[in-house]
Amino acid sequence: MFTGIIQATAQVVSIDKKTQFQTHIIRLPFEMTQGLVVGASVAHNGCCLTVTEIKDQLVSFDLMQETLNVTNLGLLNVGDYVNVERAAKFGDEIGGHAMSGHIMATATVSAVNITENNHQIWFSVPAQLIKYIFTKGYIGIDGISLTIGEVKDGHFNVNLIPETLQRTNLKSRVINDIINVEIDPQTQAIVDTVERMMANKTHY
Repeated sequence: MFTGIIQATAQVVSIDKKTQFQTHIIRLPFEMTQGLVVGASVAHNGCCLTVTEIKDQLVSFDLMQETLNVTNLGLLNVGDYVNVERAAKFGDEIGGHAMSGHIMATATVSAVNITENNHQIWFSVPAQLIKYIFTKGYIGIDGISLTIGEVKDGHFNVNLIPETLQRTNLKSRVINDIINVEIDPQTQAIVDTVERMMANKTHY
């Protein structure tokens, strides 16, 4: 489980692409490597990956084709930065909202509005996801727990505080960038349950 509170951004230093498989190496901040072991889970842009090798601050991860298909990790280039969070431990404070690290889909940045006191990003999402997105609800954007602002015509926005911009890679996102989306699981469960109940009701 993850909290959606990004601990740092980490640079991709190597990508080894093979047939339907990829290994990439990131450079983690020193403090994030303390106690890290092979087999541990680290979220990359919200996607849970397993540590396969550790060499000082250089940490390796394997990505299967399904991961490359449904996330933005297959679009990474050497030198890019990913949002990283180590898996939460029992007793950790949940500062964001509980997240599984399983990406449902990707969304596209459709607008970036920057004013003196606000940094707002709009996203377009696949039609099948919009029913789970509500004003003031939670959503995971590249692993970041965020509160949804407006929802309109298959798009939604988030408003970013300076701390989020400083700590994550959202500050560099531009129109047409692809981001990972994890829908709040409680919201999804409620919507799906209501849909099933309404569908059953029409049969009586």
